[in-house]
Amino acid sequence: MSSETAMIDLFSDKLKEYSRQVREDRRLESPDASAEKVSRLCGSRITVDVALDDADRLTGFGYAVRACALGEAATAILAANAVGRSVEELDQVAEAMRAMLKEDGPLPGGDWQELEYLRLVRDLKSRHGSVMLPFDALRAALDDARAKRG
Repeated sequence: MSSETAMIDLFSDKLKEYSRQVREDRRLESPDASAEKVSRLCGSRITVDVALDDADRLTGFGYAVRACALGEAATAILAANAVGRSVEELDQVAEAMRAMLKEDGPLPGGDWQELEYLRLVRDLKSRHGSVMLPFDALRAALDDARAKRG
C-alpha cells in the first residue's frame, strides 16, 4: 500500500468517526438564535442553534444534521471546539477553512487541527459547499443572535 493510499484511508476512517458523532440531534432548549442552511447541490441540511454571552462568546451550540459524511464531520469538529470561542475567532476559523479549500491555505492550529482531515476535499470543488455548510449555518445563527440583541 502506498503512503498516499494509507493517508486517504486514515482520513476516510477519521471522517467516518466524526460523522457518527452527530447522527443524533443535539438542539439547544432555549437558543438565542437558530439557522438552517441547505446545499443546493446535494440537499444536505444543517440546522445550528447558538447561545451567546454579552462578550460575544459562544456559550451553547446545538445542531440537527441531515447531510453527507463531509457535512457531518465538519459539524462534529465545529461542535467539539466552538463553545467558549469568540464570534471573531469563529469567523477566522471559517475564513481559514474557506482559504484552505480554495487556495490551499493554512488551517488554524490548536484545537482546530482536526479540520486537517477535510483537506483532501480541496481538489473536489463540488464538495466545498458540503464542508462549509455548518460554518455558514453558524455564521447565520450568530448574525441573527447579535441582531436580536441590538
